[in-house]
Amino acid sequence: MTPEIQKELISLAIESRQIAYAPYSNFLVGAALLTVDGSIYTGCNVENTSYGLCICAERTAICKAVSEGHQEFQAIAVAANPFATPCGACRQFIVEFGKQIEVIAVDANNPEHVKNWVIEELIPENFKF
Repeated sequence: MTPEIQKELISLAIESRQIAYAPYSNFLVGAALLTVDGSIYTGCNVENTSYGLCICAERTAICKAVSEGHQEFQAIAVAANPFATPCGACRQFIVEFGKQIEVIAVDANNPEHVKNWVIEELIPENFKF
């Protein structure tokens, strides 16, 4: 992935968090997912009064991409403030589609604070059926 594409993913993830529905935690998260063909799908977190029904930004973006016929991904950027990495559920959700997907985490209020991993580094002993 080029630095320009990473910058675009970060920008879209930061932008996407602005439409998050997080009235309970006020923790806005945005994501931007890059498919192998270069398409980008965004997502935001959507909370529910029954917390178990909440969906994270990462899973929203992946579900949007899958519902449009994509199942191969290169990278996902996640923007939050304060800085945060994907939760355990999202890590398992991401690794379902490949162990080498790049994960980019960024502080939405300080876009220079960026960390990159390959998903397998974040969930090395992932569940496989």
